[in-house]
Amino acid sequence: MMEIKVAIFEDNKLVRDALEAILNGTPGYTCCGAFADGNRWLQDIKRSEPDVVLMDIEMPGLNGIEVTTQLTAAYPAIKILIQTVFNDSEKIFNALCAGASGYILKNDAPTKYLEAINEVYNGGAPMNPVVAKKVLGFFGNKNVILITPEANDYQLSQREKEILQLMVGGDNYKTIAGKAFISYETVRTHVKNIYKKLHVACRSEAISKAMQQGIA
Repeated sequence: MMEIKVAIFEDNKLVRDALEAILNGTPGYTCCGAFADGNRWLQDIKRSEPDVVLMDIEMPGLNGIEVTTQLTAAYPAIKILIQTVFNDSEKIFNALCAGASGYILKNDAPTKYLEAINEVYNGGAPMNPVVAKKVLGFFGNKNVILITPEANDYQLSQREKEILQLMVGGDNYKTIAGKAFISYETVRTHVKNIYKKLHVACRSEAISKAMQQGIA
């Protein structure tokens, strides 16, 4: 059985140790490195060679957003899952725009962590529903001007629009598959097509464009 290698960047030792124990105690996962800050992230990543990084936002020295920006530029294949207690909409949005693939709250259950790691590893973009609402609230607070769909025809199919609407609502791939009565892999295919048509690279960019231009 192939294991997902996960590196942890977390300044709280209790949280860091707990996550490491959960990963190493669960078949299919292994902690390849646990670090208290991101100040030596390049050396840490080279040494640990992770598939997925659990990234705390607030750390001494370089914060999680700064590390995420630099890490995704240097290692685009590594997936980053932001994990924090913050409920600040702007921090959430900035972290996702920095290149993070998903977002999980620290008070989520261990099973949610494992599901999110697995999902992001397999190309998904997990986002806690509370986080999704915060992102939408961020757009609302910025008074985003909506443009009619006719002004920008991205040639999305009806099914793709449906999938995009569910993404904007905060649903993960598994939930979307259930609501749309299609397989997980079919959802992934639709999302890839949506990204291509919208000329975006991640979920946060897709949500941003959908909100700004009234696509979904």
